[in-house]
Amino acid sequence: MTTATNTSYKKAFYFLTSLFFLWGFITVLVDSLIPRIRELFTLSYFQAGLVQFAFFGAYFLLSIPAGYILARIGYKKGIILGLLTMAIGCLLFYPAASYRVFGIFMLAYFVLAGGMTILQVAANPYVAVLGTEEGASSRLNLSQAFNSLGTAIAPAVGAMLILSDKVKTSEEIAVLSVSAKQEYLAAEAEAVQTPFLGIAGFIIALAVVFAFVKLPKLLEKIPKGGYGTLLKNKSLLMGALGIFVYVGAEVAIGSYLVNYFLDMNLFELIKSNSLMSTISETLLRKNLLEVDNKAIVGAFVTFYWSGAMIGRFIGSYLTNIIAPAKVLTSFAIGALLLVVISMSTSGFIAMWSILAVGLFNSIMFPTIFTLAIDGLEELKPQASGLLCTMIVGGAIIPPLYGLVTDHIGFKFAFVLVLLCYAYIMYYGRSKQKQYQQNKS
Repeated sequence: MTTATNTSYKKAFYFLTSLFFLWGFITVLVDSLIPRIRELFTLSYFQAGLVQFAFFGAYFLLSIPAGYILARIGYKKGIILGLLTMAIGCLLFYPAASYRVFGIFMLAYFVLAGGMTILQVAANPYVAVLGTEEGASSRLNLSQAFNSLGTAIAPAVGAMLILSDKVKTSEEIAVLSVSAKQEYLAAEAEAVQTPFLGIAGFIIALAVVFAFVKLPKLLEKIPKGGYGTLLKNKSLLMGALGIFVYVGAEVAIGSYLVNYFLDMNLFELIKSNSLMSTISETLLRKNLLEVDNKAIVGAFVTFYWSGAMIGRFIGSYLTNIIAPAKVLTSFAIGALLLVVISMSTSGFIAMWSILAVGLFNSIMFPTIFTLAIDGLEELKPQASGLLCTMIVGGAIIPPLYGLVTDHIGFKFAFVLVLLCYAYIMYYGRSKQKQYQQNKS
C-alpha cells in the first residue's frame, strides 16, 4: 500500500467514523423518547416497543434496496442521500410533537431509520476494506467505538432535554383550563422539537461537508446475482442471525432500562444514597427535587452505553492480538452472567449488573459483521445489505420483551435476552472451530 493510498484511506476512515458517532447518538436519543411517549399516549409496554418496530423495521425493508441504490449512484452520493433522509426524519418530529399524533411519530422514526440504513449498508463494509483483511475487525471495532461515544452521550442529553419534566396523563390534561392546556401542549411539543431540529441542522451541514470530501473509490461495482450465492453461505447466514439477536438484545435492554429501574423503585434508593444522588445530579445538572423520577434513573442509562464505548476501544486492541471469534465467545459469556445476576438480585446490584452488560455488548456487532463477511471479497457489499437487514432484530425482540414483561414482569422477560446471548456464544465457538480447521 503506497503512502498516498494510506493517507487517502486514513482520511476516509476519519470521515466515516463521524457517521458512526452520529447514528449511535440518534439511535439512543430515540430510546429516551419511549418513556415519554408511553405516558403521552397511555401505551402498554408492548405498544411502546412498537416505537422500536417502526425504527428498526426500516432496516429489514430497506437494507437490500439500499445496496441496490448504492450500486447505481455510488457510495459517496449514497452517504449524502442517507444523511438528507435522516434530516427529513428529524424534521418530521416537529409536526408529530405539535399535533400529538402517534402515527406521525412512527413515520418520523421510519424515515430517520431509512437514512441510517443507507449509511449502515455503505459504511460498515467500506471501513472493513480500508486496509488488510486481518485488521478488518479491529478497524470496525474502532469506528464502532465512536458510534458508542454517541450512544454514551445521548442518554444524558435525553434525560436532560426530554425526560426531565413531568408528563401529564390524558386524564390530567382533560381537567386543565383551555389556556393551561394550550400552554402545556406547547411546552410538551417544544421539549421534543428543539433537540431534533438541532440534529437536523447538524446532519444537513454534515451532508454538505461530504459533498466536497474525496473518498477512495472502493466497492463501487456490486456484482449481479450475488444474493443467490450468499444465501447458500452457511457462515454468512449464521452471522446474520447473530446480528439479529445481538441488536434485539441490546435494544431490548436499552429501551426498557428506565422502566425496569422504575419498576424496582430505584429512584428512592438513589435519592437516599449520597453517592448515587450526586452521580445523577452531576449527569442531569439539576437538583433531584426538580426533576421527574424517570430522569433520576434515566441518567444512569449513560453507563450502559458508555460501557459499549469503552469495550469497543478495548475490543479494537483485543481483536488485533487475539482471534476475533475467541473474543466474541468470551464477551457473550460475560453478558450471560451479568443478565443472570440482575435477574436474581435487586437494588444497586441488579442495576449495575445490567448496566455492565453494555461493556460486553461492545464488540459484538463489528466482530460478528467482519466474521460473517470474511473471505467474500467482491460480494461484501451485498453481504452487508443482508447483514444490515437483520438489524430488524431491534424491531422484533423489544416488543416481545415488552409483551412478556406485561404478563410476567421484567425479571422473567430477561430469559428472552439470555437466549440471544447464548446463540452469540454458540456462533463465536463455531467460528473458532472453523478457523482452527482451516489452519490445520
